[in-house]
Amino acid sequence: MGNYQDQHQRSLAEPSAYWLERAQDVHWFKTPTKGVDTSKSPFNQWFADGEINACYNAIDVHVANGRGEQTAVIHDSPITDSHTSYTYAELLDQISHFAGALKSEGITAGDRVMIYMPMIPEALVAVLACARIGAVHTVVFGGFAAKELAVRINDCNPKVIVTASCGIEPGRIISYQPLVEEAMSIAAPSVNACIVYQRPQATWALEQGRDKDWQETIVAATPTDCVSLKSTDPLYILYTSGTTGAPKGVVKDIGGSVVSLKWTMSSIYNVQPGDVYWAASDIGWVVGHSYIIYGPLFQGCTTVMYEGKPVGTPDAGAFWRVIEQNKVNVLFTAPTAFRAIKRVDPTGALVKDYDLSQFRTLYLAGERCDPDTLHWSQKTLQVPVIDHWWQTETGYSICANCQGIEPMPVVSGSPSVAVPGYDLKVLDNEGQVVPTGEIGSIVVKLPLPPGTFTTLWQAEDRYISSYFERFPGFYETGDAGYIDENGYVFVMARTDDVINVAGHRLSTGAMEEVLANHPDVAECAVMGVNDELKGQLPVGLVILNSGETGSHEQIRNELIKKVRDDIGPVAAFKSVAIVDKLPKTRSGKILRGTMRSIADSKQWNMPATIEDPAVLEDITKSLQELGFAKEQS
Repeated sequence: MGNYQDQHQRSLAEPSAYWLERAQDVHWFKTPTKGVDTSKSPFNQWFADGEINACYNAIDVHVANGRGEQTAVIHDSPITDSHTSYTYAELLDQISHFAGALKSEGITAGDRVMIYMPMIPEALVAVLACARIGAVHTVVFGGFAAKELAVRINDCNPKVIVTASCGIEPGRIISYQPLVEEAMSIAAPSVNACIVYQRPQATWALEQGRDKDWQETIVAATPTDCVSLKSTDPLYILYTSGTTGAPKGVVKDIGGSVVSLKWTMSSIYNVQPGDVYWAASDIGWVVGHSYIIYGPLFQGCTTVMYEGKPVGTPDAGAFWRVIEQNKVNVLFTAPTAFRAIKRVDPTGALVKDYDLSQFRTLYLAGERCDPDTLHWSQKTLQVPVIDHWWQTETGYSICANCQGIEPMPVVSGSPSVAVPGYDLKVLDNEGQVVPTGEIGSIVVKLPLPPGTFTTLWQAEDRYISSYFERFPGFYETGDAGYIDENGYVFVMARTDDVINVAGHRLSTGAMEEVLANHPDVAECAVMGVNDELKGQLPVGLVILNSGETGSHEQIRNELIKKVRDDIGPVAAFKSVAIVDKLPKTRSGKILRGTMRSIADSKQWNMPATIEDPAVLEDITKSLQELGFAKEQS
């Protein structure tokens, strides 16, 4: 691990020098001389004397360097049966005009603009137009409930909402106008205008004086140039769920984001200018910010925006079709997408229908990648499958097998080693480092590297209390796991998913691995529920492969025996239900905390990010049949 070890050790020993060198790879209006300023830690600042613009680094620099005719973005939409692409020069024209439109609405540097859009190229144009003039964008997943939208409006007070007439899901059209108007009626008044992109599938009835038509606005606008901004100015606010119910507005700065994301494209993903990079996510999530929009464009890649699903648009070969048609080199998606494909096509038969010869590497993140999904993906695609681990707050990988620095052996169950810039420790509840191989809280020694969050929007006290108070001098990731003797990190569960069974600390992730290894299981979740005798007991929920007709009772008994054999009787694993679906967020995370509250008969709120609320009714019934969820919330 020579090259990797050298880089990692240097990034920790000399963080300022290390990242100032990386900063030479991006365009600055004023080149920084300062690396990290830790004088107000944890409010650390990177490249504080530098001036930069994220849009210039994503678009203008490539046009200036003669790459204007290269395809910048491909929009692939099986939902609307359309396929369009834009060159860097075409994007520059659209973005500079839309930036002019925002200016004509009175938007200047520091103002907030809310973007509530489906997966269409205009969403990317709106994001980069904000960055062009220094407006702080906050993207909210299109179709979010009005109440949740209102909470975000109240928190960041946007002057303008950029939206569309509708979003489209398989089999249904979601009109955005009623949602946006209800949100504005609930929220305190801050929004002066809505700029609406009219899609043919639904019409937004424009209200005179408030609503502007996207097309008319762009035609009438005067194109505007990029403005020079401080490196430490905010690039965007992205809301992530908070444990108290109020969302947390994660803030990313401009300079740190440009330097770190461009660096990750070559160092982690091993992609070069001109490569086709596809992050199968949504721009409403951090993956969409980092790896649909900013990262690939900083690197001069072609980025794919996909408006579709892993299955059902039209079948479980959808991803393979996108890879073949768009000559995708690298795909980044969530393990849950591959579990969905595997469930419908367990043998991976549909892969044989497509030419994937251009395809080099699959990256998985968003939820823990169980070894079964990893092995299935490796066998099906015959390319390296790289698990990596990161969070909304970090914006890119904490741990990864850095393919552009030094590829390492893939160890199933591990997202590999700490990325340069991250000094990882595993601590016990008293803040002491635990022995190698023991589970504890995974933390990062401060300072965090550039591009990670700098604060929570208008909530500095909460920033400290949520992330830095429990272990002073460290960022608390909220994840639990261990580091082995080779430095490989194993992220086993959220901290509150490490359960205590009769005094034994056990990982629900380890039990999920065992269940997922059963040949009939497509997907599973294990959570700890309260028990008077043992403190907590594990409960398993499993989805079977499509077409599986075996005896449910027999499968349940096999699973219970398997956990007993592999984890030990100490796990006291006796409760398992077979279900049709698991409750998930739109980004694919399983809502274990909500299920735990239901099982423990506690009050719970419907999560704003849930993909299908009806699933929770079925889960409640299944838990009641197991003897839990005694009171309906």
